[in-house]
Amino acid sequence: MGEVDPAFIQALEHRPKPGQTIKAKGIPLIDLSPALESNSRAALEILAAEIGDACENWGFFQVINHGVPLEARQKIDLVSREFFALPKAEKRKVSRDEVNPTGYYDTEHTKNVRDWKEVFDVTVQVPTVIHDPDDKEMKEMINQEACEEYAAEMQKLAFNLLELIALSLGLKKDRLNGFFKDQTTFIRLNYYPPCPIPDLALGVGRHKDAGALTILAQDEVGGIQVKRKTDGEWILVKPTPDAYIINVGDIIQVWSNEKYQSVEHRVKVNSEKERFSIPFFFNPAFYTMVEPLEELVNEQNPSKYKAYSWGKFLSTRKLSNYKKLDVENIQIHHFKN
Repeated sequence: MGEVDPAFIQALEHRPKPGQTIKAKGIPLIDLSPALESNSRAALEILAAEIGDACENWGFFQVINHGVPLEARQKIDLVSREFFALPKAEKRKVSRDEVNPTGYYDTEHTKNVRDWKEVFDVTVQVPTVIHDPDDKEMKEMINQEACEEYAAEMQKLAFNLLELIALSLGLKKDRLNGFFKDQTTFIRLNYYPPCPIPDLALGVGRHKDAGALTILAQDEVGGIQVKRKTDGEWILVKPTPDAYIINVGDIIQVWSNEKYQSVEHRVKVNSEKERFSIPFFFNPAFYTMVEPLEELVNEQNPSKYKAYSWGKFLSTRKLSNYKKLDVENIQIHHFKN
């Protein structure tokens, strides 16, 4: 084995246990067809209750019959594989940096340990994928059309889920939609190369997602592990063909005043196989002040968080991804009442 940069090595208590993989039983697998096919209020309420249960007990779930055409997913998957197969020097021509949030990156840190992965970020603002229109290099290296088509399909799914979550909290269906008028949503293409030290490094270290919802497409190799709420064990989410994994993010934890909680997760690496995944991070407008929704706060259930600016939170968090800090980067618990 060649030398591996010590920056990748996780602290002892955060390393994956060699040879031990707990396959999850009971992870909610939710069929969304009632929301897409039926106008029946009763069918929607049953589905919303199912989603509410999953948000409360697991913090994540998988969805099938979600309405996203397989072809849109296959197209963006192919774009991702073609891009990451390019030589490093080529990929670095479209690097993202502290000024430009879109593009290629291979030195991300999570909890101050370097992740074993490469990423390409694409910002989404309906209905187009935006960056400098004169940037021909980016256009040639990443197929815009496939990204735009996929982004449009993800938007539909994200709003469907958002409305079901609002219903599950006893709110009006469109109660949360307004927060996403000028959204800061983005798509990330992830590439995890084979890793010679799968017991010491992680593709992504343990973390919670800071935004509202994450919709993840993963390939058949699998690797995402979720911390089970009942016992704190790391559970592998086995790939389900054509399903999406939905994660509740910190913002929904705050909006729901902790009725729903975002879940800690991480990604295992594989010594033999490369792995690809495509998360869609559904995030509100930059100017959003995030705080528990007034309908969910009362004397018995007082507000658990002070309001914080999502834009400021996002900027602080993004900067910390570029360098190793001596302190924990910004977290929602810093705003606890």
